[in-house]
Amino acid sequence: MTTTPKTPQAPDTLSDLIAAEDVLLFVNAAVTATGQREFRSSAGEQRLSLAFLHEYVRVNYRPVYAATLALDINDHNAAVIVEQLLRTADEAGGADEKRAEGRLIAARLAALPPQRVYRLFRALRAAKVNNRRTRAIVRDWLAGRADLGHDAVKYRTGLKAVARHTHLPLPCGESGDFLFSPGRRVRYEHPYLDAYRRAHYEQGALYELPFTVAEGFAARHGVPREVFLERIAPRMTRLERLRTERARDLTVMPLTRLALYVLSLPFGERVARRAELTGALRAAARRVAGPYAGSWGRVAAVLDDSYSASGSAVKRRRPLAVALGCHFLLDALAAPGAYTAYWTSGTTDPLLVRPWGPTPLGTRILDALEGPGPSGALDRLVIVSDGWDNAPPGLAGEVLRVWRTRLDPERRTSAVHVNPVYDAHGFDVRRLAPSVPTAGIRDAEDLAALVEIAQFAEGRTGLAELLAYLDRRVKLFLKEGRG
Repeated sequence: MTTTPKTPQAPDTLSDLIAAEDVLLFVNAAVTATGQREFRSSAGEQRLSLAFLHEYVRVNYRPVYAATLALDINDHNAAVIVEQLLRTADEAGGADEKRAEGRLIAARLAALPPQRVYRLFRALRAAKVNNRRTRAIVRDWLAGRADLGHDAVKYRTGLKAVARHTHLPLPCGESGDFLFSPGRRVRYEHPYLDAYRRAHYEQGALYELPFTVAEGFAARHGVPREVFLERIAPRMTRLERLRTERARDLTVMPLTRLALYVLSLPFGERVARRAELTGALRAAARRVAGPYAGSWGRVAAVLDDSYSASGSAVKRRRPLAVALGCHFLLDALAAPGAYTAYWTSGTTDPLLVRPWGPTPLGTRILDALEGPGPSGALDRLVIVSDGWDNAPPGLAGEVLRVWRTRLDPERRTSAVHVNPVYDAHGFDVRRLAPSVPTAGIRDAEDLAALVEIAQFAEGRTGLAELLAYLDRRVKLFLKEGRG
């Protein structure tokens, strides 16, 4: 999909600058917002704000809206973009644009969790979207599924709704009978379908089923939880193992999920398991850093562990977990011994952080800029915060303004603010200062990529460069999808 203007050499006009700001604003929202309650806004406010942004960008920048599917946005917004593109197919610019959208949609659907895709297809059914393009996309996605018999058991409602809505014949005839005529066959050749039939009256058959399906049968048969988990373990996926209390394999946990797990533990257990937990966090951070480990030079981080980092009932401690994950990732990215962390609470023990107190970002930024080492030796300053600087209010923005304009106008030190919380009232993540770029972040693992895109928010690059970057990401995304 080509989004780059035909004359990229031309200087950016006011409309170009506004367009670039609009695109970055939407990317920040698509990375962070999930329509769920946040610390300072309700779920309804989040959904309303996000719905407006989706419609605004789709109507005004449709090719860019579709190209956003190639970025590291969260699954919720990826599904919304796909739904909106399919519901408004008549708004596409022509056959080429439709083909480009179709390729992006197919690649993104292949990367989404199947349960979310089936939920998306049900939403299209509710909206009565059943055009030829939609049916082709659904058909190709179903054809790419490894085992529709498995889906018929695990995602029964979703697959049944899709087949009924699109009138597509299922490749496996048994799956069709299982969904629509369950009494037609006394047994099935497919192991999952037959195990589901037998599990109604045979307790042992439930251990041949996927975990989420077997759970219901185990409850029906009165199987003790511990016995069930022990016997079903070979059938569980990695994420299912992580969700159960019995399975905490720290060596395979993703960085942000591991940080959430650590923060869920009582302080006493964190202290008792300090070596194990710290080692696991560092190992996860090294996996994420990969070949870039040690390449960022001298790094200082200002990390927000104020009370607002507690998140909400549905996103419990999520902002704090992102900060904790970024702490260990930045330590891995920095040169050996060249990383310093400044938590807003003043703590020096990251393993025992908890969300409490005000947010003295300005003071901590001053500490970071005046930290150990010769003047000007700091290569990167990274701020991880929801942007609510309140001790005193506005100090952080003023410190960054004076530092950028008077102390480091040559920008010897790269500075970026990453924000894990979407501000529904501002239609963006909250910013600290115009002189320091801000990017939305959902998982600490995305930090390096977000630092790259944050450069476009700094005002030193224009719309042409931003669209060229999107084109590169689209080509890479489609290439990876084919691979």
